[in-house]
Amino acid sequence: MRFMNAPVLASDALQKVAAEAVRRSHAVETPSRRTLPLRVGTRASPLALVQTRNFLTRLTRFCPILRDMGAFQEHQISTEGDRNLVQRLAEIGGKGLFAKEIHEALLAGRIDFAVHSLKDLETNLPPGLVLACTLKREDARDTILLRDRTVEVDPARPYDCLPEGALIGCASVRRQAQMLHVRPDLKFCLLRGNVQTRLDKLRAGACDATLLALAGLRRLGMEDRVDVVLEPDQMLPASGQGIVGVTVRESDAELRELLSAIEDPEARAVSTAERALLAELDGSCRTPIGGYARIEKGILKLTGMVASEDGTFLLKREIEGPPLEAARMGTELADELRRETPPHIFAEITRA
Repeated sequence: MRFMNAPVLASDALQKVAAEAVRRSHAVETPSRRTLPLRVGTRASPLALVQTRNFLTRLTRFCPILRDMGAFQEHQISTEGDRNLVQRLAEIGGKGLFAKEIHEALLAGRIDFAVHSLKDLETNLPPGLVLACTLKREDARDTILLRDRTVEVDPARPYDCLPEGALIGCASVRRQAQMLHVRPDLKFCLLRGNVQTRLDKLRAGACDATLLALAGLRRLGMEDRVDVVLEPDQMLPASGQGIVGVTVRESDAELRELLSAIEDPEARAVSTAERALLAELDGSCRTPIGGYARIEKGILKLTGMVASEDGTFLLKREIEGPPLEAARMGTELADELRRETPPHIFAEITRA
């Protein structure tokens, strides 16, 4: 599992975190100053807990004083997105349902910061909250997991491993649209829940295949369950996929400064571009939109996609430029995609 590399965490910035922790441990608690432990909020799913604990373990591994002082306290928070598994997120409020209760706790002061899968965060955070840091990106690609694992897979034609009319367990319109664009014969059923729940349903015959992000499977140590890895040109990832983000109160200048010291600059640049694109297109869980940025030889390259849910329309465009202009590039590419997309596609999205 990789969130941040050792040189970054062993830097002077981390020593600053340790020094601040020592100062807080001896501080007299006042209404304006918080003492240790710092309370971290997270979803209670296995993947969310692994991500949060890995983040905190990395911090304490390179700065043992934080571990010895018990600097962090984990708060597991149940979200509506985790509780309601029988409806699409679009039908019950969108991807923000994976963060709503967590952010309510953050705004109320019951926790000090929160760790999220960035792709589950709404593009516009609630007033008073900010994205304080983004951590090193894991592999952003999507994968196919098959019920029948004996079939031949051709990496160049990955969807050929699915039989005619195969039933795909899926909750993502982005994935569904891209698969239907290549294989209009495929059928889809709703499959939600944590990784293990989906795998259990797949093995029980609820569907012929399902799709999961490679990043999550790696973090859970379940990469061996992958049957097909889809390259970005075969399945454009979701904006923020594979990146962990940390939110805090905008007014908490001390904590924002501490967290900024461990931010991964590349993850910040690519996520800024992807989230700007998504925000400009008003992306939600009912919107077949993909956004994937990467930095190659110092140049940020962003690919964006808009599609119809049935896959009959699919448009991809790309833009490149300096990483410092990530936000502008995301907005500019979104404008281009909107201009070249038939108006009825966005009308359908709005009505959905």
